[in-house]
Amino acid sequence: MNWFFKVALAFVLVFSLAGCGLDLGGASGSTLEKVKEEGTIKVGFANEKPYAYRDENGKVTGEAVEISREIFKQMGIKEIDPVLTDFSQLIPGLKAGRFDVITAGMYITPERCKEVTFANPEYQIGEGLAVKKGNPKNLHSYEDIVSKKDVKVGVMRGGIEVTYLKDMEVKEGQIKLYSDQPSVVQALKSGRVDAITMTGPSLRDVLQAQGTDGIEIVEDFKQPVIEGKSVVGYGAAAFRKDDREFQQKFNEELEKLKENGKLLKILQKFNFAKENLPGDHTQEELCKG
Repeated sequence: MNWFFKVALAFVLVFSLAGCGLDLGGASGSTLEKVKEEGTIKVGFANEKPYAYRDENGKVTGEAVEISREIFKQMGIKEIDPVLTDFSQLIPGLKAGRFDVITAGMYITPERCKEVTFANPEYQIGEGLAVKKGNPKNLHSYEDIVSKKDVKVGVMRGGIEVTYLKDMEVKEGQIKLYSDQPSVVQALKSGRVDAITMTGPSLRDVLQAQGTDGIEIVEDFKQPVIEGKSVVGYGAAAFRKDDREFQQKFNEELEKLKENGKLLKILQKFNFAKENLPGDHTQEELCKG
């Protein structure tokens, strides 16, 4: 009788806790059902400008934040609960259930596709190049820098562009390193270098702050290809592996934003350009590498 009493009591406790709303391992349904019912979604964002950051008023904003707000609003989810975190904590936090969705600056890669389900890309990002007004050295690619041995190019110390340039066989003496992006811009303005390079949105962002007197962005810049692969990255939101329905609904709303022009308008607010639209690339294609 004592054993039977203990088992019966355990069942009573389990059902009582369930009645109090405790999540007992999936009893509450899918993530999409949950967030639509609650009207709020917890989104993990990498704390990195221009993707997600706090503005001067303390509001969380950015490219990924505003795209998410628009898409979730169209899905009937009234508000997002944004959580800014380190980039390295996004996927572990999603898998652990601390976030319902993650986004902001995360490229779709075959390795990450093994851990999460990506939506289709919201943007593409490649490198940008700025030169003196009128482009006197006629530079339109890293190959042009390789072929013109007198050209000096300014890069932020530690930037991935240093690796790209060396992989493209730009001579070390042509590459001038500076401590930060504003210093890179000043080097071009003062004539110490003939060109500067960084990612496209970063270049537009720093030039907006530093001014473009005497310099210009090379609008027809040809993206570098290294070992047969373009360096262009495609960023997207990501979901847990079992949230395929959620991902599909998100993709449907993202496609509407692309078609009605709202996606480009949001991107442009954060110094992205038309060239940063994702095109017709899909997560299935990009997950294959």
